[in-house]
Amino acid sequence: MDSTFLLVSFIVLVALVFDFINGFHDAANSVATIVATHVLTPFQAVLWAAFWNFIAAIPLLFFHEAGVAKTVGAGMVDLKLVTEMVVLAGLIGAIFWNLLTWYYGLPSSSSHALIGGYAGAAMAKVALTRGVLSTLEAIVPAGWVSTVIFIFLAPMIGLALGYLLMVLVFWLFRHSSPRRMDRWFRRLQLVSSGLFSYSHGANDAQKTMGIITSVLVAGGFLKTFEVQWWVVLAAHAAIALGTLSGGWRIVHTMGARLTRLKPRGGFCAETAGAIAILFPTYLKVPVSTTHVITGAIAGVGSIQRLKAVRWGLATNILWAWVLTIPMSALVGAFSFLLIYWLTGRI
Repeated sequence: MDSTFLLVSFIVLVALVFDFINGFHDAANSVATIVATHVLTPFQAVLWAAFWNFIAAIPLLFFHEAGVAKTVGAGMVDLKLVTEMVVLAGLIGAIFWNLLTWYYGLPSSSSHALIGGYAGAAMAKVALTRGVLSTLEAIVPAGWVSTVIFIFLAPMIGLALGYLLMVLVFWLFRHSSPRRMDRWFRRLQLVSSGLFSYSHGANDAQKTMGIITSVLVAGGFLKTFEVQWWVVLAAHAAIALGTLSGGWRIVHTMGARLTRLKPRGGFCAETAGAIAILFPTYLKVPVSTTHVITGAIAGVGSIQRLKAVRWGLATNILWAWVLTIPMSALVGAFSFLLIYWLTGRI
């Protein structure tokens, strides 16, 4: 069997493993609020989230608009410089950082780990072949500008929407008792959590699609960057299966330690998070669902008083965000150099 086919198949499998870990790591954020408010049990919550993660594939299959996938796969790193080894090393960098932050229970961004690892591996290749001074030639500035803007903007949108929705809810239900409010919002939270899980699948699964498509182009199996239907289904299935596997360390951090939530707060956080993810998805920008839901939960918690949010924990989470791209890029670059040393292939 052709060695290129075997290598590309292996890298596609590694990409789907990353997608599974993404679901394991990130989709826990989808269920954290609904578990913390005791609307669903953990098992019911992951089933619900996984279902909506997978359903998000349907629009892509019918409308063939995978804008986020194109941004990640071909809009941030010069596709002409991408080889199978670049993609493999980038995935190793992303997986390493995801597992490390999962171990410590920190809700860092799988999205930024992926683009960081991918970019780091590509820069290492350019440094090796063209010299260190040419390293930045691997980067497509336009794709990074929008992504970096939304690193800061997306959680702020989530925070602001979470706060405003809580204000609106308290005003609309100002004559209702807290018990009556929670009875309504326990039902409504099923809708909001489903919407958030849908938005998570719609944005995050596309990142893996972009990586898989880029390795298919690098391997010569595709002439142009076009996401195939089987890539869409495989990516959504992998992230949904990852959701089913849990990730309870991060659920505990997001749903209980950051602030205390009631069903009305959970509804507002999930709705704010979904809106703040679907907007950049429409703009074809990859965003961190982790960043967004953290901002939304903080916005909801701060409606009572600022001390309701554990800002010390939020600071630790912020440091994990700041370090994600450079650290995963470093691991991606080191992985590429190690692969080159072992195989002699670039």
